[in-house]
Amino acid sequence: MTLLILEALAALLLFVLMIWWTMFSGRKKGELPPRESSEAPEEPPSDRQS
Repeated sequence: MTLLILEALAALLLFVLMIWWTMFSGRKKGELPPRESSEAPEEPPSDRQS
């Protein structure tokens, strides 16, 4: 029974480490700040021909 609990804890630890690695191992200063744009958003090109 103790071995089963130890194995479950090891699996949980591995799972938490994988989540931590994928979430926080990227950029050194976290996420990029939001892009501040003073221009109006670009309109997608239309396929209609006049």
